[in-house]
Amino acid sequence: MASAKRIVVDLLGRAGVGTDGREPWDLHVLDDRFYGRLIAQGSLGFGDSYVDGWWQCPRIDELIHRVLSYDLEADVGTGWGVRLQLLKAKLLNLQAPSRAPEVAAHYDLGNEFFERVLGKTVMYSCAYWRRAGDLDAAQTDKIDLVAQKLEVATGEHVLDLGCGWGAIAEHLARTRGCRVTAVTISPAQAAYVRQRCAGLPVEVIEADYRDARVVAAGPYDKVACVGMMEHVGRKNYRGFLALCARLVKPEGLCLVHTIGTSVTTDVTDPWIERRIFPGSVLPSVVDVARAAEGQLTLEDWHSLGADYDRTLVAWHDNFAGYVASGELQRGERFNRTWRYYLLSFAGCFRTRRSIQLWQMVFAPVGRKGGHVSVR
Repeated sequence: MASAKRIVVDLLGRAGVGTDGREPWDLHVLDDRFYGRLIAQGSLGFGDSYVDGWWQCPRIDELIHRVLSYDLEADVGTGWGVRLQLLKAKLLNLQAPSRAPEVAAHYDLGNEFFERVLGKTVMYSCAYWRRAGDLDAAQTDKIDLVAQKLEVATGEHVLDLGCGWGAIAEHLARTRGCRVTAVTISPAQAAYVRQRCAGLPVEVIEADYRDARVVAAGPYDKVACVGMMEHVGRKNYRGFLALCARLVKPEGLCLVHTIGTSVTTDVTDPWIERRIFPGSVLPSVVDVARAAEGQLTLEDWHSLGADYDRTLVAWHDNFAGYVASGELQRGERFNRTWRYYLLSFAGCFRTRRSIQLWQMVFAPVGRKGGHVSVR
């Protein structure tokens, strides 16, 4: 134990992080078993030990930012859990249609919960903060940015693939005069979108994106896929973009908004994979290029990673307020899980090193006269 403690204290010290120090990013150890668990399990042990109450930190976001900035993960090493995850990813299709319910479970925590955390738009993806001063305005600006990039026009039929709680579908139908087909695998989301878009020309399909009903409802003038590619998986990227190419009309456009990784990998962080998003994996630049090759023309690639830090902090502030109100009755472990999830992700995006956020615009063939890049 003493040896593990010395190793961890030394590693954290390299990043300017103390144990039981006075800085808000310093880590306060409440159970000495933490040190051995971190050495044995890496990031999985780090997150789980926080949820178990073995350590505390006022600024988890800044703690993670500092740890990642100094690449301390490489010094801790890869545990057996990560190696097993890599093997499973090589042998199995962890994002096959049969596994879709595992993904849906995260989104079925309750519509009221997500309304309180995500704000008025109930938009669970990176906001656009160029002009906005608050979360709701930033999310509305992001939705409008998507509409502008897709050059959405009145009377067009738009596919909202992975529609979440229907913010984009409602916006396009209400302000752009479009007909929208919205697709989600979550029963709770599907019910919410139907109610939200009642009276608007929005059809909701509760199914995996590969379902025959999605194809049958097309072809579409435009396709928007915001925050879904993270669940597609490396074995399915090419098939996913092939489907997009098949669904959109020859003169149409497709926008993909996704978190991406700076280094190509078959797996995601083990704590996120096990505790938050089962089966998730982030695409790299190489993954996207190989998947699109010969199928779609890339018209625009916009990096928005810095905006996700501020988005996650805003979600955490909403979550903290929800907890403080006493209205969220899910227990301390749930609260610590979500606090760690939101703030650790904020720290990751603040580092600008390992994960990014991209919006990519594709066309079946190159646009005549070119596509105008909107910022």
